[in-house]
Amino acid sequence: MCGIVGYVGPREAAGVLLDGLSRLEYRGYDSAGLAVAHRRKVTVRRTAGRVEDLRTLLGDAPPPGRSGVAHTRWATHGEPNEANAHPHTDASGRVAIVHNGIVENADALRGALTARGVVLRSDTDSEALAHLVAEALDGGAATLADAVRTALAGVEGTYGLAVLDARTPDEIVVARNGSPIVLGIGDGEMVVASDLAAVVRHTQKVVFLDDGEIVTVRADGIEGSTRIGPTTVDTGSEDYALGGHPDFLAKEIAEQPDAIRRALAGRLDTRFATARLGGLEMDPRELRGVRRVLFLGCGSAYYAGEIGAGLVEQLARIPAAAEPAGEFRHRNPVVDPDCLYVAVSQSGETADTLAAVQELRRKGGRVIGAVNVIGSAISRECGTGVFLHSGPEVSVASTKAVTTMGVSFAMLAVLLGRVRDLSVADGRRLLDGLAALPRHVEAVLADDAAHGTVAAVAQRWAHASSMFFVGRTRCSPVAREGAQKLKEISYCHAEAYPASELKHGPLALVTPDMPSVVVVPDDELLGKNVGTIEQIRARGGPVIAVTDAELPAGLADAVLRVPRTEPELAPILLGIPLQLLARHTAVALGRDVDRPRNLAKSVTVE
Repeated sequence: MCGIVGYVGPREAAGVLLDGLSRLEYRGYDSAGLAVAHRRKVTVRRTAGRVEDLRTLLGDAPPPGRSGVAHTRWATHGEPNEANAHPHTDASGRVAIVHNGIVENADALRGALTARGVVLRSDTDSEALAHLVAEALDGGAATLADAVRTALAGVEGTYGLAVLDARTPDEIVVARNGSPIVLGIGDGEMVVASDLAAVVRHTQKVVFLDDGEIVTVRADGIEGSTRIGPTTVDTGSEDYALGGHPDFLAKEIAEQPDAIRRALAGRLDTRFATARLGGLEMDPRELRGVRRVLFLGCGSAYYAGEIGAGLVEQLARIPAAAEPAGEFRHRNPVVDPDCLYVAVSQSGETADTLAAVQELRRKGGRVIGAVNVIGSAISRECGTGVFLHSGPEVSVASTKAVTTMGVSFAMLAVLLGRVRDLSVADGRRLLDGLAALPRHVEAVLADDAAHGTVAAVAQRWAHASSMFFVGRTRCSPVAREGAQKLKEISYCHAEAYPASELKHGPLALVTPDMPSVVVVPDDELLGKNVGTIEQIRARGGPVIAVTDAELPAGLADAVLRVPRTEPELAPILLGIPLQLLARHTAVALGRDVDRPRNLAKSVTVE
């Protein structure tokens, strides 16, 4: 969500900060600002708008200084305006802070500050932090780090925090509790950020702060305890460049074949017809002891978890389900010691999913992570799991991470199945199917690029007031994910239903003006899905069929085809045309496909 950038080193800070903010724009935000320290003074510039507006505001004379902090804000407390934009300062302007997260006792803190005569200039929860740090400095704190520690002692909530003091311009103090902070270790310079995207242009050597840590960052290193040592990431600045694509969503859809190959590399054990997932750290006896699997995620990760649950039940024949992590964490769940809990998150920082993991660990549950960012909070909290290998995602709408989640869960299901009753023949059949997925996805993408099939469907129905997305059993979550993609980037209303539920109420809404997207795999339920289409057509509803089957001529108004694959793996492949449909619809309507309104890439607050 909100983005933090900090810099201390030999270069002019403003340019580094602006560049970093530009690389965090994909996270979603509504205002931007920076603060630079120079000659015992902190200069602050803020705007309600985009990073480019901030750049225009600075013009040809950005504030001088070789240390500073910057921020892009996604509003939680207070309207998205200049007064509420970060950085915030104390009354004297000595201390400037940028903050990600939520101060849950902000009302009490603000009330106490007001009672002490402090004039608050914003409606945010974050401003209180600047005043509290300044009070601690005035009260005799020996260092800025001590002042931050004193201020945070009375704070309840989550924070990724960077603090600048005009009187010690050679340092930035950073703190983390529930909101990510990464430190980039350069050659005589340091970069602070909430996301690797703002760091990797300068260095691949990084430190991920852990919850509860407060450290001082100077150009020559880090002072204070960091429980996690430096690591080298294999991500470069080119991973965050468009590379000739019109938008990041198009780029990431196109990258899916390679992402699948990375997810599969070294994990298909053809000799024993099973999968190798060493990150699980579970031997066959422990795997056989799993009596239930529950996937926990939010948004697209939750829908991918539903696909995973279906695969586990079908291949391993043990009960499996998926649940929104935000619901799970708040319902005082009964934790089953024989259940394997799978926490699913692209960023590895999703607040609700992280809180669910922490609840499980408190109650003795066995939980593994399925994440795309090494060193993320969920990966560290779980300690074991499956790395998705999808590569960086910039567009808010997740595509390649969702696809590699499905692939990873298919391998998990094969692994669980092979220590039970899944035969060698079926194991090999599924491994062959997984190995073929990259070229099948390439075929879907090549066909759309060459013939514009999906683009034509999008143009035809882009202005529909609403759409139904329908899928049966293993493809019900595919329909839900397809509807979500359309809603989040095109702003078109869409609803998803299990095909069996259509006639139990939703069919009343079918009209000639409302198309239905029906996901039709070539499996044992093909006849029932054809019947679903006929029910819609009988009410005059247009039908867009997404299928790997040969359907009767004229059954659907439009057909989006994918290559035939193993029935169990069809949900992974059938999701690709729905990604394309959402993007083409958004483009047809002139939407900003990478930065949809009101949304953020990494949801690190409740």
